[in-house]
Amino acid sequence: MAAYVVNEIWVKDAERFQTYSVQVPPTLAPFGGRYVVRSGATEVIEGEAPGRIVILEFPDRAAALAWRSSPAYQAILPTRDATSTSRVYMVEGYQP
Repeated sequence: MAAYVVNEIWVKDAERFQTYSVQVPPTLAPFGGRYVVRSGATEVIEGEAPGRIVILEFPDRAAALAWRSSPAYQAILPTRDATSTSRVYMVEGYQP
């Protein structure tokens, strides 16, 4: 079953954050990951929204966790952490 990594992001340093952002896509491919949502501004319907929302899709939970702990992603994660605040979580897809 597909798994989704959801990242709510509040960017503090847009220029430096961009160096992280452009490095993420190559880290996804080895794990079958892809962007489903990669937003800039978010339209608030209810509650308070972050500046950006990113949703990544992976074939399954194991692939999502393997990507997250991969050396390639771990190498760029400090840049994200230094330039933004995030709330990241994983959810499994719905299969009726």
